[in-house]
Amino acid sequence: MTGVQIGQLAAAAALFAGGVALYRRRDRSDSYGSQSAVLMWAAAAIFLVLGSGALRYHPSASELEAMEAHSQ
Repeated sequence: MTGVQIGQLAAAAALFAGGVALYRRRDRSDSYGSQSAVLMWAAAAIFLVLGSGALRYHPSASELEAMEAHSQ
């Protein structure tokens, strides 16, 4: 795990915690909730996916074989 990934996971945790804090201190007369908190949770989810490496490309065995054949 690289330092960038650790930073992204830390940012995800901070955004999620900030969203929870923002949502819990909202005015109770507001029936819609906090849109800012939901946006923070969405950003936290994006950082979590990026930081976890879930979008990293891993070629399959057939792709590796095709690349080797193409380079020869």
